[in-house]
Amino acid sequence: MQLFKSTSHFDFMRHRRPALIVSSIMVLVSLVSLAVRGLNYGVEFTGGVIVEATYEGNADLGAIRAGLENAGFEKVQVQSLGSPTDVMIKLPPPKKDEDIGAVREHVLETLREQQAKVEVRRFETVGPQVGSDMAQASGLALVFASIGIFLYVSLRFRWKLALGAIVAELHDVITTIGLFSLVGWQFDLSVLAAVLAVLGHSLNDKIVLYDRIRENFRLVRRDTAVSIVNSSVNQVLSRTIVTSGATMLVVVALALLGGETLFGFSIALIFGIGVGVYSSIYVASAMALLLKVTPTDLIVVKQQHEDSMP
Repeated sequence: MQLFKSTSHFDFMRHRRPALIVSSIMVLVSLVSLAVRGLNYGVEFTGGVIVEATYEGNADLGAIRAGLENAGFEKVQVQSLGSPTDVMIKLPPPKKDEDIGAVREHVLETLREQQAKVEVRRFETVGPQVGSDMAQASGLALVFASIGIFLYVSLRFRWKLALGAIVAELHDVITTIGLFSLVGWQFDLSVLAAVLAVLGHSLNDKIVLYDRIRENFRLVRRDTAVSIVNSSVNQVLSRTIVTSGATMLVVVALALLGGETLFGFSIALIFGIGVGVYSSIYVASAMALLLKVTPTDLIVVKQQHEDSMP
């Protein structure tokens, strides 16, 4: 925090209208992509076969994927499990007339053709119904978490600020999920966990900002709403840079060093944190101004009751 001793004086609110237009376009594109393209769900949601194998030496992910595809398996996904010798293989669910034992033997034979000393530590089948139930439960978890957050924000602030925070939170979640739909990256349980983390991280930024806006509205009575909001954003900017920047350093390290296993999780957090900072400034604050928040919306007027004269 010693790097940011002085308060900045950027005129963020001057660009609030173009920023709201950009945000609206981002949300619209995300919703259209989700409706048309959908998400590339992982095995946890669609059902399939999960295999974890350990090799004596370093595993060649490309060769493993090519070998399984040549053996007749479709949509093969191979990723490292953190160690160069440990891999996770995801395959589509077996056909109705296929025996799961025969599938297991076929997978094991194919892997041993490439390297004899390989040990299958896990072979698990997730049925389509189980995957569908898991997808439904995950969706409900996201909905209930959002509802809880929205209720908390509504109780903490007056409705104009609460509505701005809710819109900004929806903006962050929709655009983060929309990114995976547009690019076609796999959406699995780890990505869902990242989306929930983005929801909480973004909410924290907005609560800090709204607390400062509420405080400044009570202290500065004669200034305009635009000036007060702009000053509030500048006052919390150093805090936002430090907290979001520190988190981003860790997440970028996960993206670069975590391998394919943590790629989706890391990308969702990197994009979500960045969008969360943007929406705190240009969506949450701009929505408060769009709803014409005033000091009377935030200041509780105490009425003095005088005793009636005889």
